Amino acid sequence: MNGDEGDGHQGISMEKERRVKANDPEHNETFQYANNRIKTSKYNILTFLPVNLFEQFQRVANAYFLFLLILQLIPEISSLSWFTTIVPLMVVFTITAVKDATDDCFRHKSDNQVNNRQAEVLIDGRLQNEKWMNVKPGDVIKLENNTFVAADLLLLSSSEPHGLCYIETAELDGETNLKVRQALPVTSELGPDIRRLAEFGGVVVCEPPNNKLDTFTGVLFWKDNRYSLNNEKMLLRGCVLRNTDWCFGMVIFAGPDTKLMQNSGRTKFKRTSIDRLMNTLALWIFGFLVCMGIILAIGNSIWEHQVGAHFRIYLFWNEVVNSSVFSGFLTFWSYIIILNSVVPISLYVSVEVIRLGHSYFINWDRKMYCPQKDTPAEVRTTTLNEELGQIEYIFSDKTGTITQNIMTFNKCSINGKTYGDVYDDLGRKTEINEKTVPVDFSFNPLADRKFQFYDHSLIESIKLGDAMVHEFFRLLSLCHTVMSEEKNAGELIYQVQSPDEGALVTAARNFGFIFKSRTPETITVEEMGKLVTYQLLAILDFNNIRKRMSVIVQTPDGQIKLYCKGADTILFERLHPSNEELMSLTSDHLEEFAGEGLRTLALAYKNLTEEHFKEWFKILQEANTSLDSRNDYLAAAYEEIEKDMMLLGATAIEDKLQEGVTETIASLSLANIKIWVLTGDKQETAMNIGYSCHMLTDTMNEIFIVASHTGMEVREELRKAKEHLFGQSKDLSNGHVFCEKMQESKQDSVLEETVTGDYALVINGHSLALALEGDLENEFVEVACMCKTVICCRVTPLQKAQVVELVKKHRKAVTLAIGDGANDISMIKSAHIGIGISGEEGMQAVLASDYSFAQFRYLKRLLLVHGRWSYFRMCKFLCYFFYKNFAFTLVHFWFGFFCGFSAQTVYDQWFITLFNIVYASLPVLAMGLFDQAILLYAGNQAPNGPRIRQ
Repeated sequence: MNGDEGDGHQGISMEKERRVKANDPEHNETFQYANNRIKTSKYNILTFLPVNLFEQFQRVANAYFLFLLILQLIPEISSLSWFTTIVPLMVVFTITAVKDATDDCFRHKSDNQVNNRQAEVLIDGRLQNEKWMNVKPGDVIKLENNTFVAADLLLLSSSEPHGLCYIETAELDGETNLKVRQALPVTSELGPDIRRLAEFGGVVVCEPPNNKLDTFTGVLFWKDNRYSLNNEKMLLRGCVLRNTDWCFGMVIFAGPDTKLMQNSGRTKFKRTSIDRLMNTLALWIFGFLVCMGIILAIGNSIWEHQVGAHFRIYLFWNEVVNSSVFSGFLTFWSYIIILNSVVPISLYVSVEVIRLGHSYFINWDRKMYCPQKDTPAEVRTTTLNEELGQIEYIFSDKTGTITQNIMTFNKCSINGKTYGDVYDDLGRKTEINEKTVPVDFSFNPLADRKFQFYDHSLIESIKLGDAMVHEFFRLLSLCHTVMSEEKNAGELIYQVQSPDEGALVTAARNFGFIFKSRTPETITVEEMGKLVTYQLLAILDFNNIRKRMSVIVQTPDGQIKLYCKGADTILFERLHPSNEELMSLTSDHLEEFAGEGLRTLALAYKNLTEEHFKEWFKILQEANTSLDSRNDYLAAAYEEIEKDMMLLGATAIEDKLQEGVTETIASLSLANIKIWVLTGDKQETAMNIGYSCHMLTDTMNEIFIVASHTGMEVREELRKAKEHLFGQSKDLSNGHVFCEKMQESKQDSVLEETVTGDYALVINGHSLALALEGDLENEFVEVACMCKTVICCRVTPLQKAQVVELVKKHRKAVTLAIGDGANDISMIKSAHIGIGISGEEGMQAVLASDYSFAQFRYLKRLLLVHGRWSYFRMCKFLCYFFYKNFAFTLVHFWFGFFCGFSAQTVYDQWFITLFNIVYASLPVLAMGLFDQAILLYAGNQAPNGPRIRQ
């Protein structure tokens, strides 16, 4: 079901909370919840004509031509038949209506297909086949393997042990990797027993319908007990059941209330500068038309007053108009009708045709096709092509966009000692090359053969039984969300949600700590050939605010341990004071790793007493069962346990640059396009990648680094940067003179032109949060826009969007955002043009984007070739279109001086009618579709070309 085909269910739900009782339709009907019928179509047979006409008359041009048609029905002022206007108007209306009707027919077909799917519903104690549209909240339904989930369900039981089931969420977020869901233990005991399921009378009290796919808050009341519900207990409409024979679920949200449909509304409509220009031009041309009408009307009044009476002998009037002023008034409206072709009715249709053609050219471009992924470029919004030729700022994610997001475990620091470098016989560090001998993992039959590591001392430490090294890899094998699948004996397949996790678990696997399997209560690891099963007591989830993940496990000998991995800045704040020396040493290693462009994580653990854990677990359960502010309570509970930890070490993962990134960035920079990198990585890693792709160079005049902790410090650093920038070029050391200069420059947006030399700005997330506050944002954007390169580190998804909005607001520039993950969606939607890269992090960014392709390097061709062509073609098309209409119309204006301003026409009426829509349509369309401003190879080799936009 293509949920994004229509408006879906819009608006904020009026419900404060939802209360659904299982197997009790009478109780649930009192709340008048929506059934499972969905409607994405806009029209039906009765409403199509009035609604579609109303929509089309929303366009000013269409309303204007309707006004003309009414004027032409007045015989006293019309020298043209009504069909000269109604024929082109009907052609345009018919084309648009046919397009809208065709689109809506597909929606109706899709709706009917989905609404009439069959579901097994528990009715009167037995399973019966029902259409999807008849399913209601409170119904218990059965799903079988490889079937779509009919509505948003609370999972009750399944064929798998412990109430587990596996789902694919490709329809929701584009990700094809399997995700696990687990029923509550009390409901999983119901199993497939139809009688017990029919007697199930639990009441679910939960949040009202909303569009948040990754969260759910609710409580199940059953048998005088209350059980916490979260997203891990839910199966959402649009998912597909996989690797699970059957499962039963209770419908919570149906039809328009489901999260899929709540997300199916239209995204924010994006308009191009050409659209705004066309509207402005139409108003100016209409004004010009009125001026011509007034001039000719005045001429008619003068002519009628002086010589018009002598012509009545030859041109007999049925009814004489004695007043020359009234004659001029009538003539004004007559000329408004005759000269109407200066405002072209076919302009908007022609523009849409040209844009559609440009979109197909991008889709068909083989040079933007990625054979490795079998992924072509795709235009998802056809109305923005010419805007590609006017881009001034590009905002890019780093991981998976500039880099490959294919992670390999490269180095690590354990208990103050680094591993991963190779040394020669004299103890000197040597470069790893093809001749370097990798570590032999043949002792481990389950090792991943693709994994390579070159420091033999690490494997020796493991074989010698170094306790800290063992604990390090034990943590990597336990603290993750990876799912394992053993297809054949000795063949382990890992299903990973993050490439980082996959790299770390694979490293632990090769070094002898093999993650084998997991259940909701246990994790099984093979440690140096010995199978060990840990009791899984709690998982403390990772999110963008916490930036860490923890698990609490109990070893076979009864010891309770917390294992944590996360960003070093977050983890170091939560270490026991006794770790001071080790933390200092590990920090040095982290800086060294980040300097090489490696992604780093810190690892820590904590031994827990049984009493301490039980006390804390009560707090966790209370937080889990609270309906209000559950996330805040959970965050507080996590903070309580994740403190006074012992540092183990750090990991360093390599993420290589994508092919062609350096050349692409160089070409875009020469085209005077500024590139900002917004990344969640630490400063050193981001800067190293900046040097790798030549965004940062040693020849730059200055690289400003803003890494302060207070607003005053950030202000001071930005002020120093401004003084340095202007001091180099204008010797404006005096602060007052500087401020005056800034004020003068704000209006004409030439501030960056007053700066000579190349500068870069690097700012971390904490400083950026302060810089984005009202009183500092002006100073930040002024400094940043004067720099050639800007790198923002440790930023949150919200901050990415805020930075884009800031530049749009202050610079009035056309912006482009490009990313590959769910954390880039807000940035992609905020920019004028959003580009999604179909990478390793799923398809969420692609689904939210206007354009998509497989690799960053295709951005060069999209902007410098297709963007340039589209912009040139559209500009020339508009000039040509208005030229031919003016040339056609001004003949009548000029003829007015020779026909006594009598509103007579030079051309035949049918010629006037068909001029724009038949006779003169193909030449302008052909030029708008196929004209090339410069040769293709020149477009690639002359990056200064796109400056035409300025």
